Amino acid sequence: MPSGAKRAWSVVGLLWIAFLINYLDRQVVFSILPVLTRELGFSNTQLGLTGTVFTWVYCLAMPFAGRLADLVRRDRLVIGSILLWSVATLGTGLSGSVITFLASRAAMGITEALFMPAALGLIANFHPRSTRSRALATFGTGQFVGIALGGWFGGWAADHAGWRVGFYSLALLGFGYAALLWAAFRKHPQPPKAGKSLESRPMDIVKSKSWLALAAAFFMFCAMLWILLAWLALLIHEKFGLTLTASGFTATVFLQAGSAVGTLAGGFLGDRVANVVPGGRLWVGAAGLFACTPFAWFVLVAGSVYATEFCSAAFGLFGGVFIANLYAGAYDVVSERNYGIAAGALNLLGGFAGGAGVLLTGLFSATLGAAFCIRFAAVAGAGMSVLLFAVVARQYQSDCAAIRD
Repeated sequence: MPSGAKRAWSVVGLLWIAFLINYLDRQVVFSILPVLTRELGFSNTQLGLTGTVFTWVYCLAMPFAGRLADLVRRDRLVIGSILLWSVATLGTGLSGSVITFLASRAAMGITEALFMPAALGLIANFHPRSTRSRALATFGTGQFVGIALGGWFGGWAADHAGWRVGFYSLALLGFGYAALLWAAFRKHPQPPKAGKSLESRPMDIVKSKSWLALAAAFFMFCAMLWILLAWLALLIHEKFGLTLTASGFTATVFLQAGSAVGTLAGGFLGDRVANVVPGGRLWVGAAGLFACTPFAWFVLVAGSVYATEFCSAAFGLFGGVFIANLYAGAYDVVSERNYGIAAGALNLLGGFAGGAGVLLTGLFSATLGAAFCIRFAAVAGAGMSVLLFAVVARQYQSDCAAIRD
């Protein structure tokens, strides 16, 4: 392998670990919800806010983070983000009230938002088009591992070491890895800066009906996903009487393992289908969304831990196929000059949906029940996948033609 290729893939490896830590820090809280109720007096609504506050702040900070990633050196922004979110993680462990805990979650949302645009930009700079998709897909799997480890570690820390010690440990991990990245990136020459981009016309993205349908589908998928990420561990704990460690492991590891496999397979499948069928990536993504929705329902009625694990893995597998084709599919139906705003708007919508899903589940858990909220989101998600199929069938060609005009 040429030295340039080795350097490019080493950057992916370094950022993959950072991405894992990023998700580990944000996810760990969802496995300690009963402890927060007991020790800090959280209500169900406030438990929902642990996800909602982070997600909404994170997504609202994305436009600023993206702009900043174009103005400063991206490797330094990545390192700065890790240091800052580690400070927020430390603050979470030090929290003595609901307000200070939620404030630390908001600070984590802002500081972690700085990471993603800079990391994606670094990978795109180091990798040519021939390897860029594989590089970004490989980087993305760090998310799934981080979520799974976060679910396990949060429960383990609460059961054995204490939840505060768990947060202190994660903060130290972040500080240490930031120092390692600083040393590693000093050895990597900076890639050449991209040329001046085409003039952006942000409102052009809403002229693409295919993009709008994809955005609606992503909105409902994120609602489903985040409800499961936030509440499934608690539902398993209550239904099967597992320890917090076992509940956190079951609720996250199988879903994330399935998602990792689905993402890698979905990226390969989307590229292959797109070569022979117009709109192939969107077709594959819609099929993945449609296939994952029944398992969001089945995971709630599963009669055993094994059946719950199977349904979680199946949801992750098909959901990963959808996610693998989300941005590539969006870029097929919007102009190159609007790639940034198209992806940013999707992130903003997805984050709003995820935060709303977590919060509404907390609000209605005492009356309608968390299971009702997940089922409602599953039905709506299936409906959005059908809508995406229909819109792509009718509008894809015209949307592509509009890009060339």
